[in-house]
Amino acid sequence: MIAILKKELWSYFGNWSAWIIIGAFSFVSALFLFFFENDFNILDIGTASLQSFFMLSPWLFLFIIPALAMKSFAEEQQNGTLQWLFSQPLKISEIVSGKFLSVFLVGILCLLPSLVYFYSVYVLGVPEGNLDFGATLGSCFGLIILIAAFSAVGILASSLSSNQIMAYLLGVFLNFILYFGIEQLANFKLLGGADYLLKNLGFYHHFMAFTRGLIDTQDVFYFLFVIGLSLFLAKVFVEKKK
Repeated sequence: MIAILKKELWSYFGNWSAWIIIGAFSFVSALFLFFFENDFNILDIGTASLQSFFMLSPWLFLFIIPALAMKSFAEEQQNGTLQWLFSQPLKISEIVSGKFLSVFLVGILCLLPSLVYFYSVYVLGVPEGNLDFGATLGSCFGLIILIAAFSAVGILASSLSSNQIMAYLLGVFLNFILYFGIEQLANFKLLGGADYLLKNLGFYHHFMAFTRGLIDTQDVFYFLFVIGLSLFLAKVFVEKKK
C-alpha cells in the first residue's frame, strides 16, 4: 500500500497537477470569501466566523476530488498499465487503499492555505480572537471526514469506468447526489415521517452537525461506513477487471 501511495503522490506532485489544484482551491475560495459579493463573503457578513468557508468548501471539493480520483483506475485501464499493476506482489485491497489515501492527502493539503483565513478572521474579530473555536474545530473535523468520503466515492467511480472523463462525471454526480440531492429530495416532504430517515442517508445532514461544533459518534460512524462501503465496492469492481 505504501508503494502505491508513494507512486500516486509522485504522479500528482511530479506533473504539477496537485499544485495547480491546491492553488485553484485557494484562489477560488479567497475570491468568494473576501472579494465577490455573495452570501459567503466574510467581510459582508460582519461576523468573525469561518462558517462561510466550511459551507463553501464542500461545493469546491465536490468538483476537485473527482478530478483527483478519476485517473486512479480509469487512466490505468486506458493506458493498459492496470494488468501490470495486477502482476505486482500487491493485494487489490492495498492498491485501492493506496490510491484512496493519495487522493485524500492531496485534498487535505488543499486546506493548508485556509490557515490564512483563520488568522485573518482571528485578527478581524472584535475584540481580537473573538472566534468560536468549538464550532471551528468541529467544522474542520467534519470537512476532513467529508473529503475522505468524497475521495472514496471518487475511487469507486474510477473503478467503474474505463475512461477518465466518464469517471470524473460519475464521481461528481454520485457526490452531488449524496451531498445535496438526497437532502433536497427529503425537503420536498413526499415521504412524511420517512423524510428524516432519508435525510440521514445523505452527507449534508451529518456534515451540518459538525459545523455546529458537535462531534457525534453516529455521524462519524456514518461517514466511516460510507467510506468503507465505497472502497469495498471499488475493490470488487477492480477485481472483475483482473
